[in-house]
Amino acid sequence: MTNHFDLIQALVDNIGRVIVGKDGVVRLVVAALLSRGHVLLEDKPGVGKTVLARALAKSVDCSFKRIQCTPDLLPVDITGYFDYRAQAFKPGPVFANLVLADELNRATPRTQSALLEAMGERQVSLDGVTHSLPDPFFVIATQNPVEHRGVNDLPEAQLDRFQMVLSLGYATAEEEKRLTLARQQSDPLESLAPVMSVVQLRELLAAVLEVRINEHLVDYAVALVRATRESRLLEIGASTRSILQLVRLAQGYALVQRRAYVIPDDIKLLAQLVLPHRATPAAASTENISATQWKQECMGRVLADVKVPDS
Repeated sequence: MTNHFDLIQALVDNIGRVIVGKDGVVRLVVAALLSRGHVLLEDKPGVGKTVLARALAKSVDCSFKRIQCTPDLLPVDITGYFDYRAQAFKPGPVFANLVLADELNRATPRTQSALLEAMGERQVSLDGVTHSLPDPFFVIATQNPVEHRGVNDLPEAQLDRFQMVLSLGYATAEEEKRLTLARQQSDPLESLAPVMSVVQLRELLAAVLEVRINEHLVDYAVALVRATRESRLLEIGASTRSILQLVRLAQGYALVQRRAYVIPDDIKLLAQLVLPHRATPAAASTENISATQWKQECMGRVLADVKVPDS
């Protein structure tokens, strides 16, 4: 496992050359990559969402495509299409190991739905023919908060495909100074080189499956998800898919933290990132507070009510 730990740390450090002061978020994104999840970065414009995605893509030597989402983007612009003149399928940008869907909520709901099958089943079906996506396949999407102009809410089915929703937040004054000084001569992102091959990435994906998670921790994950469904504060709780993704993410996160086993705190921490975006607040319960804030508050109450198992 030592070689795996060192390789993961090299990836985290490489991304950290560009993303200053956000080691925790970087580790979470890497854990999602290793656990075959997908990540949605939601934050204000200009805080580094796209830069983080590009830094990850440049740090792994595999195929990368960027989809710049706009209101006039069509589903075939994502999936590709069958060229009847050439009698051949023309794959879209979704056919890559790492896909950046930038400003996803600026696309129309119809276009957003083009990613549903790809993210859920790692394939694209067109004209009755199924096309498998590359392995590994990882989507990292960005979106601006729903309060901003020109954006569309992601439907529940689309949100459920994302393993986690993360926010970077503003850097501190000192970090912003360091970022500014580091870019006086050149952009560090441009000189970023891969530290991991796609073969090594596949080895890490296999290593995640060997991370030990005790049955009582699986019980804890199940109890947390079921508690969101039973909460009177929520109209709709988290899905069964969220249990599977929470457990697998905990295994990936343990590996990023240089452990070959999951601990209760992994589940408790990650549940706050995996579950809230899958829940729907009860009607009239979000008065004077945003839906996102209310979901986080509800998740805090759920965590408080479900007993944490012993290590």
